[in-house]
Amino acid sequence: MPDLTPAVRRAVIAEDSVLLRVGLVKVLETAGFEVAAEAGDAQALVAAVERHRPDLAVVDVRMPPGFTDEGVRAALEIRERWPDTAVLMLSQYVEERYAANLLASNTSGIGYLLKQRVADVEEFIEALRRVADGGTALDPQVVAQLLVRRRSDPLERLTEREREVLALMAEGRSNAGIAGALVVSESAVAKHINNILAKLDLPRTDADHRRVLAVLRFLGV
Repeated sequence: MPDLTPAVRRAVIAEDSVLLRVGLVKVLETAGFEVAAEAGDAQALVAAVERHRPDLAVVDVRMPPGFTDEGVRAALEIRERWPDTAVLMLSQYVEERYAANLLASNTSGIGYLLKQRVADVEEFIEALRRVADGGTALDPQVVAQLLVRRRSDPLERLTEREREVLALMAEGRSNAGIAGALVVSESAVAKHINNILAKLDLPRTDADHRRVLAVLRFLGV
């Protein structure tokens, strides 16, 4: 009989803080990932991805030697050279422009979370798996800042509830997840999403692609 055991997904971790890196390894292993390599700087990260071709790379935004955007630039290189490798960025502070840069290069298998989210292991594992499966995971604080920054544009056509739904879509939540967060039915969520797509004048195409386009419009990408 064929082996029906699901393949173990591999991950690479790039984080210069040894303590956080150890914690990430344990969380990823708890989530069922095999940690193929650990890196302390962006150059080592790219080399590790080239060698191991992991399913997921967990990357610190600011890394040696400059501690500016080395991790982001490495992530963009990874997405260009190995598009099958999903990337989850971790940041100490909200820097929403980096999330927009990543989404501009690819709209699937991307995550951007604050490091404090690692402490909520269950939610963090959910985000890890969602990104590895080709979805998105954006930190609620990033989404909140984008809402403040984008008050005077076509998104003003949306009602307050529709903006809440779009913000949760940007976090990467499914219709069921949005319904649970807002304590409404999934049919109500579907109706709100249809209204959002219509009000943003998005071209007629498959539903999943239009959903991504709506999030990109929200992010200003």
